Amino acid sequence: MTWTISNSNVVLIVDDVPANLALLSDALNESGHTVLVATDGLSAIERLNFVVPDLILLDAVMPGLDGFETCRRIKRMRSASDIPVVFMTGLTETEHVVKGFEVGGVDYVTKPIQPRQVIARITTHIRGARMMARARTAMDAADHAVIVLGPDHEPVWQTAKAVDWLSLYFDDGSASPDALPSMLNDWLLQRLAIAGLDDLSTAPLVVKRADKQLSIRLSRGDAGSELLLYLEEIRIAAPALEGAQTMADFRLTPREREVLAWVAKGKTNRDIAEIVGMSPRTVNKHLEHIYVKLGVETRSAAAALVASRTGGT
Repeated sequence: MTWTISNSNVVLIVDDVPANLALLSDALNESGHTVLVATDGLSAIERLNFVVPDLILLDAVMPGLDGFETCRRIKRMRSASDIPVVFMTGLTETEHVVKGFEVGGVDYVTKPIQPRQVIARITTHIRGARMMARARTAMDAADHAVIVLGPDHEPVWQTAKAVDWLSLYFDDGSASPDALPSMLNDWLLQRLAIAGLDDLSTAPLVVKRADKQLSIRLSRGDAGSELLLYLEEIRIAAPALEGAQTMADFRLTPREREVLAWVAKGKTNRDIAEIVGMSPRTVNKHLEHIYVKLGVETRSAAAALVASRTGGT
């Protein structure tokens, strides 16, 4: 069981030098922070099983488990993976700085420690982390299921709904907090190999389970630098779909079939309007008719239905 302390910023200091602990503890206490201390990496990790601080100040060089390996293990902990880690180090060579970021650190301060500088950095990183936490909470509350992928195409973070659905639809034990299920990972790599990063308008991956199916769509984030996986669960036993074996059974007009084909490729209404030569409002009107004929309510559900009827994944 883990606990959070919410009435002040909680900082965990991990350092094997008593003088450093005393200096930082005094400075942080005076600035209104709640301070926790650990003198080695293993005890720091053990403490994180019981309390979740707002930030960790971590010495890079310690006997036994050094700061880099300690950070790497912290980032594998579900309850602590989002805590910002700021390294304290006398190692200023580029390779050491880069290593700190590679294992999950967000910043570093050099020794000898300047308390005012450390406090300023702590305040900035805690503010940023809390903004991210609020954004994730809002997405979870809205029942959105999103996975953000890092540069290596591994999950950086996932909403709670995404975690639940992955465990439900991919029950082969291949999923973990820092890795996609093998089937989903294979699909992702295949799509990127075929289309690359410039064209993400591929049909979604559709995984069926009983009378429902999970549609997973690849997209790009608003910042343009990260990839996102959007997940949507769809009930496939709706009366409107009973007995329909091919897309022809839905009796779409040629124009509706054309619009639906572009929807299935991940195009937006504006994209479709430019491609087929009509206004976005007309595209939306066609989609309203398409949804009624298909017996679905969203464009993701329509795209998933196309994939299931045409054999695409």
